[in-house]
Amino acid sequence: MNKALFYGTAGVFFFAFTFILNRSMHLSGGHWIWSASLRYFFTLPMLAVIVGRQYGFSNIHSEIKNNTFQWFTWSMTGFGLFYTLLVFAGDHGEAWLLAALWQVTIVMGVLMAPLFGSKISMRNLAASFVILAGVFLLQFQGVSGFDPENSLLTLIPILIAAIAYPLGNRKMMAACGSNISTIERIYGMTLCTMPLWILMAAYGAFKLGAPSANQVFQSFLVALFSGVVATFLYFKATDLAKTDIKQLALVESAQSLEVVFALIAGIIFLGDALPNHAGAAGIVLIIAGMTLNSLLALRH
Repeated sequence: MNKALFYGTAGVFFFAFTFILNRSMHLSGGHWIWSASLRYFFTLPMLAVIVGRQYGFSNIHSEIKNNTFQWFTWSMTGFGLFYTLLVFAGDHGEAWLLAALWQVTIVMGVLMAPLFGSKISMRNLAASFVILAGVFLLQFQGVSGFDPENSLLTLIPILIAAIAYPLGNRKMMAACGSNISTIERIYGMTLCTMPLWILMAAYGAFKLGAPSANQVFQSFLVALFSGVVATFLYFKATDLAKTDIKQLALVESAQSLEVVFALIAGIIFLGDALPNHAGAAGIVLIIAGMTLNSLLALRH
């Protein structure tokens, strides 16, 4: 469990750069269609090099061929739908707000337990709400200045994405079993979403023109930090914890640290303000919720 939590926390650190870099691309004039598609265009060859050297492609391509419907369905859910909505929301809300709203996925992960043959752990759910309370306090100073006209364009996509990501991930874990390694699964899911990114890029080229060099470079960084490093670490963590629904909920709750990481990165790279007293209290609640989840997993 400690190893799974370590991988999960490390993955969350790298994933936090997604919010910062996507917001940075928007502020510099980049369109969300290019931010989404370029990330996966860069991610696929990176993963292909790793998979090709370590495992070869015959096993994963055979798995996709033999179970095409599930691979494409849950890859489009866990990667395609999730990231398209996440990047779209980035055009309508601050990086801190997206990182905060994204923590809804912690609760969603707990509520999905019945879909996988387990009962909802009310204790883990209560701990998750402690984390969300901390997230609210941490971002309270920014919520007051949020533009209400953009609220639905930020909130609704994030809520759907927060369901799509853990659902697609867990469904693919169940479909793969022990036959496929973590990195092969990420490569396979990325490969299965390529039709979506190609269509989006074709639309972008026709309607928007080519992306700027700055957006291409920042999309490369998102692909490296989030698409490869963060996704591998997080999926490795969920693979280690997948046999225990409470430990899996603990790993998923580590995503709450994205708010802290995004806040720190925002201060360094985007000039965001330091948290006030409410924000400091929120950080304490987030840590308390994480600790409570850890204790519950250990007791199990």
